[in-house]
Amino acid sequence: MIEYSNSPILLDGVIDDLDAVVDLFERSAPHTPLGGWFRPDRDGGEATSAMWFQTDWMHLDFVLEGAEIFARNERVMEAARAFCGAEVVVPHTVYVNLMAAIGECGPAHTDNPVFRGRNRSNTPMMLLRTMLWSGLFERWVIPQVTSIWWMNDVEGGGLSYWPEGPGKPPQRHANAMANTALVGDNHGMFHQVEPVGPFDRGTRFVSASAELAPVNDGSGDWAVQERAKECYRAPFGAFRASVLWKADVYASEEERRRVEQDLLSIEEVARIFDEDLARRGEELRFDLDRLDDPAQTSALAGVYPEAVPVGAGVSIFDVER
Repeated sequence: MIEYSNSPILLDGVIDDLDAVVDLFERSAPHTPLGGWFRPDRDGGEATSAMWFQTDWMHLDFVLEGAEIFARNERVMEAARAFCGAEVVVPHTVYVNLMAAIGECGPAHTDNPVFRGRNRSNTPMMLLRTMLWSGLFERWVIPQVTSIWWMNDVEGGGLSYWPEGPGKPPQRHANAMANTALVGDNHGMFHQVEPVGPFDRGTRFVSASAELAPVNDGSGDWAVQERAKECYRAPFGAFRASVLWKADVYASEEERRRVEQDLLSIEEVARIFDEDLARRGEELRFDLDRLDDPAQTSALAGVYPEAVPVGAGVSIFDVER
């Protein structure tokens, strides 16, 4: 079973040059609606996406110029080493969220796991999550540390999080969030974005083709454009803007070298699942020819279900649209 995280470390006054961060948001525009594993069947032209926009600043071989103020932020790196009791912290991902007018919460979730040899480039995401919740593949888990940093304070937009595990009530970081960061293990701690204002018209939906970018008319406003038509406009400071940073962690360089060649193959995944399913008396077996079949992944998830944290709010992804 998943090992739940300790409470994250709260940092204040993380970034000295906030104008440089605004510049990064502007240069990385337009920002596009969140996709991925929460909404795999909602990528068409209908307005089914909340105004939750996401963009990579560092991923694989790409690094946005200037993103080093997050990717190599020494205060965050120091907090990460302290939180994990680790000497080696290897940043690999920086991405941003921009949100507005979302009347429900984000999903209460743990972040997607990473295994040596198995990741989202070669393994379906929901299968990776089932692998985590099965507890059968801990040997290959790459420990992760995460920082979430907030640009500004907006109406709503707090973060609920469950450092004591999903069976205990959540804690909250809300209100005074501007230029603060929580550094911890979001892969081992449930967390959930709370509703984001303005709340005057409930959740506003856009299609997957919508784009969020500065208006560049001297007003300081940003606008959501959909099919060349402006459908939402507000000052940048009214959007919930956050930056997420992730890194692999190792107790020492010796440990990193020792485990780096211990890779998990998909054939081993099938074998390990099948052995455990047989021990449980389940008829289900892992079929490599159905690796991308959601029905097989769903059946496995039924045997190895994710926990549901107490006190979680209604998620935008649970609302029919």
